[in-house]
Amino acid sequence: MDSSPANKRFAEDIKVSFPLLSDWKRITTKEYGLYNDTTGYGARATFVVDKDGKIQHVEVGRTAIDPSGAYQACDLIQKRKTDATKKP
Repeated sequence: MDSSPANKRFAEDIKVSFPLLSDWKRITTKEYGLYNDTTGYGARATFVVDKDGKIQHVEVGRTAIDPSGAYQACDLIQKRKTDATKKP
């Protein structure tokens, strides 16, 4: 739900090059079940999406702030892909 400038700064701070979604109108946050009507805030979440657009991994809460979970998920996706191409 952060603004685009806030996301840009966050990406620079944690040194990532992938795009971060700015959901200023809270549409996606609500659709993904992350919005809390009582507090007016959304839970922080990181989604790892593969090249086919399929969600492969989700981190919700405090762990979503640390990109290492997303990096590990990407490594696992790559490993599965590599292993699949090695099978006869």
